[in-house]
Amino acid sequence: MSSASTTPASGVANRRAFGRTRELLDSPAATYYLLLAVTALLVSVGLVMVLSASMIVSLKDDDTPFAVFKGQLVFAILGLVALVIAMRLPMSFWKRIGGLALLVAVFLQLLVVFTPLGTGQGGNRNWLDLKFTSLQPSELGKLALVLFGARVLAQKRRVLGDFREAMIPFVMPAAAIVLLLVMIGHDLGTAMVIAALVAGMLFAAGVRLRWFAAAGIGGVALLALATLTSSNRLGRINIWLNPSVCKPKNEDLYYGICRQPLHAQFALADGGVTGIGLGASKEKWQWLSEPHNDFIFAIIGEELGLIGALIVLALFAVFAYATYRLVVRTDDFFVRIAAVGVMVWILVQAIINIGAVIGTLPIIGVPLPFVSSGGSSLITTMLAAGMLLAFARAEPGCREALALRPSAVKGSMAVLGRARRKTTS
Repeated sequence: MSSASTTPASGVANRRAFGRTRELLDSPAATYYLLLAVTALLVSVGLVMVLSASMIVSLKDDDTPFAVFKGQLVFAILGLVALVIAMRLPMSFWKRIGGLALLVAVFLQLLVVFTPLGTGQGGNRNWLDLKFTSLQPSELGKLALVLFGARVLAQKRRVLGDFREAMIPFVMPAAAIVLLLVMIGHDLGTAMVIAALVAGMLFAAGVRLRWFAAAGIGGVALLALATLTSSNRLGRINIWLNPSVCKPKNEDLYYGICRQPLHAQFALADGGVTGIGLGASKEKWQWLSEPHNDFIFAIIGEELGLIGALIVLALFAVFAYATYRLVVRTDDFFVRIAAVGVMVWILVQAIINIGAVIGTLPIIGVPLPFVSSGGSSLITTMLAAGMLLAFARAEPGCREALALRPSAVKGSMAVLGRARRKTTS
């Protein structure tokens, strides 16, 4: 009797909730608010987890548990400034800046590769040491290629059926130069992300599919060559394909190249479903290297469990959905291609990072976007998010909806004030 009486009511409530959700998503400002909210949440999760994951590293290096976190907080503030400025810039700015940004990125990457200012670790030479700070020009290169490629492909929209027109100058020489400089620095992970975003933009622009097959064969050959010429990469591939070799009796492997994947899996196993508690990680006590950077997802899984890990995955899924909305709702070809470039960049990088942590991919070494410690990655991805917000503001009806928001809030406050006065009287 009770179930029969409650079922219709719950059904009505569900239909109302569904209708309200549809109404919100149909709003011209929905894409803008989704992008803003998911970016804020990912950066917030990143700050909390960087603080938790880096405390032991900071104590060891600087005698204070907040050293890495303070740096990341500064980068987040700078990224917020970049995001706010970017979201206010006109569309004409984004369409003009691509070429200049690409020249700057290539120049900085040349300094990394061919001058003493270039530094790195783990066999990778991908940082520019400016004495007062350091930066990773390849991160700027990703955004520069997105902007340059979107402008070129938009200008050549009518002739992309011609192979030469589709390739020049976006793929050759622009993307090829950036990829070559990154690979000279032995940063295979970043090169894979760049190659993916270039391919994604070409696909979204409507380049013929048969060309992707030929490019894919060439890409696999280059990847195999890069792997075979590096003993470190060969070792990572070997332990990924044959994890049984990572046994305590093989001390050189167990405490060497096997250390990161093993302790990442230990962290995830310890976390279980609900986690062992925020700040309670055991693996960050010098067992798992780079716990606040490339392996921060392992610390999330250990401290917040499967639930916390799924929440992070859900946030990236929302980011993908919001960006896809932007792609399908715009009539501007430049916006469509640039948005696809950013979406592929963020998602592929997240897939590579998370895949390495959970063991479905070999360890390649890229940060988790918005979450991992690192100023260049955080500021650049927040700048890219600001650009997407600028695109979302340009959607038909969005600016008007945002302009009405303050007056709506004021009206609501006035109604509440009148109601409160009537109640007191």
